[in-house]
Amino acid sequence: MATARPRTPGVPAPVPGTAPSAAPRPARRRRIRPLAALATGLGLVAGSLGLWSAGGSAAADTAAGLPAPDHVVVVVLENHAYSQVIGSSAAPYLNGTLAAGGARLTQSHALTHPSQPNYYMLFSGSAQGIVDDSCVAVGALQQPNLASELLAAGQTWASYNEGLPAQGATDCRVDSYAQKHNPWFGFGNVPTDSAYGMDAFPTDYSTLPKVSFVVPDLCDDMHDCSVGTGDSWLQSNLDGYAQWAKSNNSLLVVTFDEDNGMAGNRIPTLVYGAHVAPGSSTATTYNHYDVLHTLEDLAGLDAHAGNSAGATDITGIWN
Repeated sequence: MATARPRTPGVPAPVPGTAPSAAPRPARRRRIRPLAALATGLGLVAGSLGLWSAGGSAAADTAAGLPAPDHVVVVVLENHAYSQVIGSSAAPYLNGTLAAGGARLTQSHALTHPSQPNYYMLFSGSAQGIVDDSCVAVGALQQPNLASELLAAGQTWASYNEGLPAQGATDCRVDSYAQKHNPWFGFGNVPTDSAYGMDAFPTDYSTLPKVSFVVPDLCDDMHDCSVGTGDSWLQSNLDGYAQWAKSNNSLLVVTFDEDNGMAGNRIPTLVYGAHVAPGSSTATTYNHYDVLHTLEDLAGLDAHAGNSAGATDITGIWN
């Protein structure tokens, strides 16, 4: 059976039909209700959340306390602790726009050191046995992950990787581009041609996949360069989408792979866009598995990869 692939950026993808899915987990969602209760519930949703997408499954997703966005873009930055970024004058965009107009996870934590295992945990719910930053063999892994789950469900996926030499290129390192920050290349169940350079990030944001990851290069992700450099890059490259997302049922998530090794792996994680309560925050402790679990549920997936199956959804920030 052919594997669904994301369309070339700039070309609108067809509206997917309802794909068959595995049986729901009774402990997580209850989808069969008495008709009277269902009608009442849907009436409350329609009256209080007028911004819901007409194509979303509002009844199912409100049961989990989450919206049903049309698009989610996740940006992963590097190696900075919460206190190095949040409240820092070096990050006026992250603080003045995204945190002030979105939501902060004040107890968001990475899971390990160094960088690469964290990316695999965020993407697939497991480090997959990876313990360092060595280049992983392309396509060596077959475990479920966010992209494979989306594609199996008839949804769309792509990654936008700054400095990638060409679409689907599998180089380990080229100038400031590093494959270690792009875990999708390690999985044989994710098409390599679903990885694009940042120059392919669409200007017509409605053509974005259901879920996509954006990974800056080693300078713009704050790994080799300053907080201010990464902050400016983020504003230049993602603010257009962020502002569009607020009125177009979409979300921007900005997180970090790990801290600086000195703050208990507490990292900044921000959520911005439609259905996010502006200026909100939650002090609940979350980690990469919880973020993955939330991304899977935001996309309406029944599957949860690896350790995300035992994780929880991010709550307390939705309006």
